[in-house]
Amino acid sequence: MDKLTLFTALSDVYCGCTACYLVCCPTFGCTFLELLQDLRNRSGLEQRVFQTKNTDKPIQHNLGIRHRRFTALATAKRITFVFTALRAMAIAGTRVVELAGLAPAPFCGMVLADFGARVVRVDRTGTRATMPDVLARGKLSLTLNLKCPQGVAVLRRLCRASDVLIEPFRPGVMERLGLGPDVLLGENPRLIYARLTGFGQSGPYASMAGHDINYAAMSGLLSMLGRQGEKPTPPLNLLADFAGGGLMCAMGITMAMLERNRSGLGQIIDTSMVEGAAYVGSFVWRTRPAGLWARPRGENMLDTGAPFYDTYRTADGQYVAVGAIEPQFYSALLKGLGLDPATMPPQMSVDDWPATKREFSRCFAQRSRADWCRVFEGMDACVTPVLTPEEVAGDAHAAVRGSFLRNADGTNVPAPAPRLSRTPARPGDGTAAADPVVGQHTESVLRELGYGEPEVQQLLADGVVESTGSKNKSHL
Repeated sequence: MDKLTLFTALSDVYCGCTACYLVCCPTFGCTFLELLQDLRNRSGLEQRVFQTKNTDKPIQHNLGIRHRRFTALATAKRITFVFTALRAMAIAGTRVVELAGLAPAPFCGMVLADFGARVVRVDRTGTRATMPDVLARGKLSLTLNLKCPQGVAVLRRLCRASDVLIEPFRPGVMERLGLGPDVLLGENPRLIYARLTGFGQSGPYASMAGHDINYAAMSGLLSMLGRQGEKPTPPLNLLADFAGGGLMCAMGITMAMLERNRSGLGQIIDTSMVEGAAYVGSFVWRTRPAGLWARPRGENMLDTGAPFYDTYRTADGQYVAVGAIEPQFYSALLKGLGLDPATMPPQMSVDDWPATKREFSRCFAQRSRADWCRVFEGMDACVTPVLTPEEVAGDAHAAVRGSFLRNADGTNVPAPAPRLSRTPARPGDGTAAADPVVGQHTESVLRELGYGEPEVQQLLADGVVESTGSKNKSHL
């Protein structure tokens, strides 16, 4: 947890402006850095209580979203702040602005929200009836018209009070809106400006439209995915959209946040889903010279060419997955199938792989998936059932670990990963209990930005913003 996050978690009012460093800290009877050092020196304490000196003089601020609240608190005779270190999530206090887009950017924002960031998703006006964002867990929704100057001014004000901006538009869109990096980083040098696109911000394809399948194709990896004699098969839209896009962008943001602790400055993150997908496939690229992928698609060891690395249909129409690569695992596989090693070709006899695969298929087709699970239980043969989404949450291992969460509608979704021992993710904690409705938090976000009630109502009347409720609780 960086210093700014620690102070935010402690006071819930620190905004990061110069005035907070120079004016707020004497309110606690010590400097800001002394306050932090005092916390860090008291290892083992779960919480620490600080009381301010008596003061009747309001603290004046220049920037930030918490000033009005802090001014009110600072006029009190006595203020007590409690910081519970062991309950804080890893990036608690980090303020993220996510411009609404398709799957990659929402996933990036959800990952950050799951681990404690306060994510404000900026939705376009007039989008309430469109497909809901299923990756909105823990976010707030501000509906804003960026095609008018007033809407642009609102977003600039929001970015001045934020740590991270995630934007998914084609190159040049933000610049044409007057929201390019030069503008926003000029107003907030600490801002991390994350740009997430298919082909990146430069190059001849930068402005070309595309989707996951196109980016996977251009990464070089799609050509290697598929079975023998069949056309390339994309692995759903996981490779570019999520692994090479949203998750890679989230990693870039966290690295930039760590670097900002040293420099005090934000930076621009250029996430290309083509490059991200290729980078995820680094093992594939770096093993090509060794001949691991020398044969045509679907005929190599790890692309279902090998009989010991494939899926097999069972008697009940279900499937099992086999990954018995190492010799000891392969021996256990043969034993479980009831096959005599002396009658089988050598494991790495590539020319015999098709015949061996046919024999494995014959064996697995004789019993149900449940029977095979019982046969291989306790054996290191690398044989597992192929579970459906409906089955996986009920699996014994997943149930023990709590690997899936139940939504309000009764559906199961994956829990955040990885697991952190001291600061685990708590999806939705401290923000929204469920996926937000578009515009649900518009008015509360505006008020936290310092807009007065007449200003909020004028923005609504002018169509600059839209709201689905007028009594939203503050979440910032």
